[in-house]
Amino acid sequence: MRRGAGVVLLGLSACGGGGGNVPARSLPPPPPGVVESDWRRLATPADRDRLRRWRDAWVTALGSARRRAAAEIAAQGPLFALDAALPGPVPPAGAYRCRVFKLGAKGAGMLDYVAYPWFDCLVSPGAGGDARLAKLSGSQRQIGTIHPADGMRAAFLGTLMLGDETRPFAYGRDRSRDVAGWVERVGARRWRLAMPYPAFESTLDVLELVPAG
Repeated sequence: MRRGAGVVLLGLSACGGGGGNVPARSLPPPPPGVVESDWRRLATPADRDRLRRWRDAWVTALGSARRRAAAEIAAQGPLFALDAALPGPVPPAGAYRCRVFKLGAKGAGMLDYVAYPWFDCLVSPGAGGDARLAKLSGSQRQIGTIHPADGMRAAFLGTLMLGDETRPFAYGRDRSRDVAGWVERVGARRWRLAMPYPAFESTLDVLELVPAG
């Protein structure tokens, strides 16, 4: 069994397109796993590699997106700024509004900038200072655990649920479903999850989170 398979995952979430909403109460319990606070021990080699190369992904993706949507990028202020992180990277537990931006097309015929509408996300307490993040609606829904890395950022490890799926893959089972990213606070009540080199469509995905209240 791969070391990453021990990540404790929530019961639902994701990123991207419309539709595919799944009521949280209908989801199965998260797969069993080992509670572990050191994300490096949990991450697959592929995810450790893409987390190391996050800056390369960011620069490449942002450059491509700006050529198509410079005004839209600028309008988001610090959301897409490379070094905008503030102390307190782990969002408090609660309900959130969240939306996904896809930057830098991965292939021909794809768009370099895509902004999705707002969806629902949930942050819940984990063990040992960790938190669990679930995107509750959309056709691509990420679910996983936020592991504090230092005072300025936290590592997210999880998986991707698609369409009408109701049960997440175990982390490490399918590389195309594994999700890895960095969580940072970029405003008084604003966070981002930046996911370098996702499996589908883009070079960088950014999930924006703001409290629902």
